[in-house]
Amino acid sequence: MQNRAEDIAARLAKKFRRSAELAAKEGILPYKSEGGRWITSPYDGNSWWTGGFWPGLMWQLYTMTRDESFLQEARRCEAILTAELRTYRLLNHDVGFMYLLSTGADYKLTGDEQARTDTLHAASLLMGRFNPVGYIRAWNEKQKMGYAIIDCMMNLSLLFWASRQTEDPRFAKVARIHADTTLREFLRENGSVSHIIEFDPETGRRVQEIAGQGYCLGSSWSRGQSWGLYGFTLAYLNTGDERYLSAARRIADYFVAHIRPDGLTDCDFCQPAGEERIDNIAGACGACGLIELARATGNAAYQEAAERLLDGLIDHCCDWTEGSQGVLTHCTASYHDDGAGRHTNITYGDYFFTEAIAKLLGTDPMLWR
Repeated sequence: MQNRAEDIAARLAKKFRRSAELAAKEGILPYKSEGGRWITSPYDGNSWWTGGFWPGLMWQLYTMTRDESFLQEARRCEAILTAELRTYRLLNHDVGFMYLLSTGADYKLTGDEQARTDTLHAASLLMGRFNPVGYIRAWNEKQKMGYAIIDCMMNLSLLFWASRQTEDPRFAKVARIHADTTLREFLRENGSVSHIIEFDPETGRRVQEIAGQGYCLGSSWSRGQSWGLYGFTLAYLNTGDERYLSAARRIADYFVAHIRPDGLTDCDFCQPAGEERIDNIAGACGACGLIELARATGNAAYQEAAERLLDGLIDHCCDWTEGSQGVLTHCTASYHDDGAGRHTNITYGDYFFTEAIAKLLGTDPMLWR
């Protein structure tokens, strides 16, 4: 796989040098590539939760190549995102996704002090969403004040980072409380995870599970499984807590058992037989989590599963043509089409695919820590 990864890295750099020029020319944060052009986020403008993945991709490519054009594009997008900190009202718990991969990456890779300040600002916003009854509130709508979602396991890394930066334990304490709630309420007996759990915001009592972006209530939305797999692995790396490692392994075993024979990932592991609904973002993110889990446990089977996922993506779902801007095809935002994209290129699929390749090459700067 090593030689193949080197070839893919070179092709990624070549493709995104060209397509980054188009994004800069249009002055946008790319969300997906369709019809030969970049398209911006479907909702919430530049406060949409995926905004950090494009600059994160640029930082990954900069680390791989030391090509200054990638750094410049990352910082162009960083300026757009830091302006969103002042709008505030559209931001939610996904400031971890948005700012760890943009301002946090800038500080980690260049030492820029303003980037550090902006990342701490984002961490403070995430702290402000913590309900002391035991969870971080996901979204802003009044009727959803009790909602927490599995995706937030990835956002917790921003809080662990902030505690290390400030030597203030409050951030990490909140992250651990939320992780413990997720461990207790989201992880099912078979190793799968729920997407959304609603809590009583006054007492913290579990009210109900909500189907969210999966096939149906009680099913297994594959990207939710990858958020849990990678998120609990990161929680272990940040804390050394073996309970989180055990959770990551349980989710990983469930995930690996559902990889398709062609190496691709169904959108929901419980979707109807014969339903061709693929989400390669789940496969790419899952590969990243599996590589880190293999390193944490010494279990080569996780590494082998990650490479099987990457082989599937490379063999079946990479678009290297000049007529497109992104690379990874067959990315799906939600099982039931929510207008955010189905079987198309979506930028955070490209991000996780590139991160996984970087892990294999040893260039990954591990932007999540």
